[in-house]
Amino acid sequence: MKTYVFRLVVEPDEDKWAAYCPSLVRQGASTWGDTPEEALRNIQEVLQMTLESLRQHGEAVPEDSPDIQVYSEPRVTVTL
Repeated sequence: MKTYVFRLVVEPDEDKWAAYCPSLVRQGASTWGDTPEEALRNIQEVLQMTLESLRQHGEAVPEDSPDIQVYSEPRVTVTL
């Protein structure tokens, strides 16, 4: 098993909250919620599904670069 830690962005988007993972946005790791908390819960599920799909297809999992990690940003941990 391996544990991945990803930086997240959660920001207002009209009347909802958008959440995405910059390292995996090209693979579809983005979602939304009615509240910031809901958006964070939703992105956790999306990341889990995204990483499982990458693994099933034998694709490499992009990891956050240490120089872009800002510790005040939300993070999510996924273990596969």
